[in-house]
Amino acid sequence: FAQAFVEKALSLVNSGHHVAMFLKLTFMEGKARKQLFKQSPPKFIFVSSSRLLCAKNGEFQKMKDGGGSAVAYGWYIWEKGYTGNTIIKWFN
Repeated sequence: FAQAFVEKALSLVNSGHHVAMFLKLTFMEGKARKQLFKQSPPKFIFVSSSRLLCAKNGEFQKMKDGGGSAVAYGWYIWEKGYTGNTIIKWFN
């Protein structure tokens, strides 16, 4: 579903404007997404250097009680019309 959101957002913004999505790092995987990245590469991917808690329906305590999260997340930033290489940086 995330790919559809990215594609829809990119279709709505004007050239030079940005789309930012907070996604799992595994979003970089997959043959279908490879085509998206070839046609519309993100300008930046900001990788979280620590695991961030993302809890469904804001149920953070339930997430903590269950052992936390082993999922890596990052910010994917597209600039509509950008065709260069993706720059990867880290935060926190």
